Amino acid sequence: MNYRNACLCCAPPTGAGTVRIESSKNPLQTQVDSGKSELRLADFQPRSMLHVPKTRIERPRFPVIDMHTHLTWSSNVRNGISVGEEITLFAQPQDLLPVMDRKGIRTLVNLTGGVGAGLEESIRSFDHVAPGRFLTLTEPSFACFPEPNYAQLQADAIAHAKRVGARGLKLLKTLGLYLRERIDEGPLVAVDDRRFDPMWEACAALDMPVFLHVSDPEAFFLPTDATNERYEELSNHPDWSFYGPSFPSNAELLAARDRLIARHPKTTFALLHVGNNAENLAAVAACLDRFPNTVIDISARIGELGRQPRTAKRFFDRYQDRILFGTDAVPSPYGDDVPQQLFGDELYEIYYRFLETEDEYFDYAPSSTPPQGRWSIYGLNLAEDVLRKVYHDNAARLLHI
Repeated sequence: MNYRNACLCCAPPTGAGTVRIESSKNPLQTQVDSGKSELRLADFQPRSMLHVPKTRIERPRFPVIDMHTHLTWSSNVRNGISVGEEITLFAQPQDLLPVMDRKGIRTLVNLTGGVGAGLEESIRSFDHVAPGRFLTLTEPSFACFPEPNYAQLQADAIAHAKRVGARGLKLLKTLGLYLRERIDEGPLVAVDDRRFDPMWEACAALDMPVFLHVSDPEAFFLPTDATNERYEELSNHPDWSFYGPSFPSNAELLAARDRLIARHPKTTFALLHVGNNAENLAAVAACLDRFPNTVIDISARIGELGRQPRTAKRFFDRYQDRILFGTDAVPSPYGDDVPQQLFGDELYEIYYRFLETEDEYFDYAPSSTPPQGRWSIYGLNLAEDVLRKVYHDNAARLLHI
């Protein structure tokens, strides 16, 4: 450049006040180029620079029935299967009621109430201590599965559960992913195995809804590689991966679930975690349309729903009579093999914010690192009549409370 003809602002400074100008690099790029340092993904904690409204919802607009909590857990579990009647209590009613009162929670439904003597203990510990504030479900007696008369034993266990006060039946993802012909070995037992037909029919006869967990997020059935959006979660919990020839595919599991539902039209099935297909609401809608004996809950899936807010809001509006509020909350951690949604004020406030506001780009879980994937969510700002049904009325109708 000819500086005689250039403006002063382009000319290099001279004289005593000269400032030396050098080519510079981004400090992070310099580190990478020199091989000195790299930021680990686990240490990456970005802070959003968005300046948008942040609405705190301390109490919901209507009383809440949380249809998906775990207040007790089977004490004896082998290979993901309960093999005994003993249970562990994660809290006492007096520990939970203050939070429930602060957060407008009418009732907590304990899905994992156990079987036999353990179920009776769960009901004594919660339902009888604070009537109406806690309800308990039973579980299948998978420990009896090898017995030749298992079908009758299971039907009798359901009848016993009803007599002592259980409000429904809860299945973990045992069928299709854990239960084997000889419990510890042999082929996996299919979700739609006909040996369980008496159990589903007993639930229909006793008006006990079945809370069904089949499969898991789609990413759990894909390679845990750089393209998997839940890479961190699966890296931290490699046993949550069901990728490979040892397991059915996600599609196969859901197809078996649908065959089961079609075979038992008089049984009501609550498909947990948005039917474990929250990434594909069109498929969930097709299932609800095909099977009028189904409902869903939203537990532990607002991370999926909240990143597709327009699609999700249309879904809520369309199926407002068949969506249940649930969190998957537990009062305290209970092992690395189960996802943690820790019961408390902050967890519920996030759910209320998601359902009641149109806030943008906020965390879907209390933890500093998103537990499922590195994204944020958007509020749905549901209409009042929809909120009332999702928070309370749909669950009250299902459980006759």
